[in-house]
Amino acid sequence: MFTTYNEALDWIHGRLRLGIKPGLKRMEWMMDKLGSPEDNIKAVHIGGTNGKGSTVTFLRAILQTGGYTVGTFTSPYIEQFNERISVNGKPITDEELVQLANVIRPLADELEMTELGGPTEFEVITAMAFYYFAKIKKVDMVIFEVGLGGRFDSTNIIQPLASIITNIGLDHTNILGNTYEEIAFEKAGIIKDGTPVFTAVKQSGALRVIEEQAEKKSAPIIRINQEFSISDHESLTRGEQFTLSAPLQTLKDLEISMMGQHQTENAALAILTVQYLNGKGLFTVMEQGIRSGLMQAYWPGRFEVLSERPLVIIDGAHNEEGITTLVHELSTRFNDRNIHIVFAALTDKKLDEMIGKLDHVANQISFVSFDFPRAAKAEQLLNLSQSSNKLAVDHWQSYLLEEMKTLGDKDLLVVTGSLYFISEAKPYLCKYLKNVTISL
Repeated sequence: MFTTYNEALDWIHGRLRLGIKPGLKRMEWMMDKLGSPEDNIKAVHIGGTNGKGSTVTFLRAILQTGGYTVGTFTSPYIEQFNERISVNGKPITDEELVQLANVIRPLADELEMTELGGPTEFEVITAMAFYYFAKIKKVDMVIFEVGLGGRFDSTNIIQPLASIITNIGLDHTNILGNTYEEIAFEKAGIIKDGTPVFTAVKQSGALRVIEEQAEKKSAPIIRINQEFSISDHESLTRGEQFTLSAPLQTLKDLEISMMGQHQTENAALAILTVQYLNGKGLFTVMEQGIRSGLMQAYWPGRFEVLSERPLVIIDGAHNEEGITTLVHELSTRFNDRNIHIVFAALTDKKLDEMIGKLDHVANQISFVSFDFPRAAKAEQLLNLSQSSNKLAVDHWQSYLLEEMKTLGDKDLLVVTGSLYFISEAKPYLCKYLKNVTISL
């Protein structure tokens, strides 16, 4: 039995030694022992390469504004581990996490002795989430974010009310496949019989695979630029404005506070899902609730402005598609700034492609090491850069503090890369910025 939060957390993190083990057998075994809690949850399932977390928060905020209690299961965390299981955006308490760990620990130990082997860290956390929302905290809806892929992801034992696939990119190719089509097949694994799937996938080969899987499952499919479209987009100082043309309702001049044109697509997927749930009589959220929810939606570490003077932005662009989006936003919004990028990454990413894109937009680029099993070394990243103004740094904490002290009115510091790095860097930067007094 765990008696403290740190004991429980150390045990959960200790499961990382088991790595990634795709498959549903271990989850099904644990759920059977727990009385199938996943069958007692109303859920929406969200997969895709990028944008899952943002879509989760748009959907949660809209439903919450409509008066509903909404649970979320997301990964990885940015500010604290507990946020992976949250209710109305509030992470579970330390005491609840200990309680959940004590429920799952005996099952993990028993499972370890079978031919299936012990559950991974992600499987343990997923089991905790199912148990929590079915047995401890009943909510109106739970939004589950896929951890990796979809078909064999541990969240894929649910029967959701709707499925969402945000987009498809070449990420986790060592596990999911080397082509858009192969990866799309894995993502499309979350499509269930007769359950509608909403998607913003544009890549033609990937979309074709998703359409084929939807047809096999007799699942209605709602696609961007076909059943719905986004128009009249305009970037605002702190957000975006757009019009959504959808089968059930067209909404003009929608506004979101999260920055980036790509966020309009994530917001649209959330709106379409709510409209569908409304139409089925499962929920009732009025147009004003949709608009208010969009404005209130906030997801940490996604092109997030931590400070305006000095201008500091943090963004979890952890794969090639994320970097492409980041570079686009920097080029269009801040082309008059001296852009200094600080970048850290994991070794299993397309580092040469990612760094090549950053080189084009950065006036200065610094590569840092951080403490994580799969983290790339700063020197390794440096050697991939063609920038004429580059630097490798081992101790990122002291380096960031020194750099922030030198920022002028025309400078922009962008801290980006691995979400695991972002989860360490954000609280560190926020603590410093909170104590800085800036003369206007």
